[in-house]
Amino acid sequence: MIKLVFCCARRPEMSREEFQKRWLDVHGPLVRRLRAQLPMMKRYVQSHSLSDEMNEGLRQSRGTKPAYDGITEVWFDDLASMGSDGSEAALDASRQLLEDEAEFIDFANSSVFLTEEHEIF
Repeated sequence: MIKLVFCCARRPEMSREEFQKRWLDVHGPLVRRLRAQLPMMKRYVQSHSLSDEMNEGLRQSRGTKPAYDGITEVWFDDLASMGSDGSEAALDASRQLLEDEAEFIDFANSSVFLTEEHEIF
């Protein structure tokens, strides 16, 4: 199983609360609506970061940068199945998702990459 991980930073004019509400209440339903056009996506999960002193303590204890506003995870069977099937519907769905993401994600300060999971327990 291959997973796309997208560490998302909000656009600078948005608060964390505005970003997370927009992401969950608008983008999430859009992904759900377009699911039939993107059958290669097996699972889609949003994880919204918390703004609390525990996160700040974790960050400081490791000397890391501030937390992303959240992460998106999308599962695929394998690398070969990740690409669009080339259909007009899949290309249109992908375009719609990218255009919507541009409304609330600061791409330059975000990170996206592919992973292979190794379950430890």
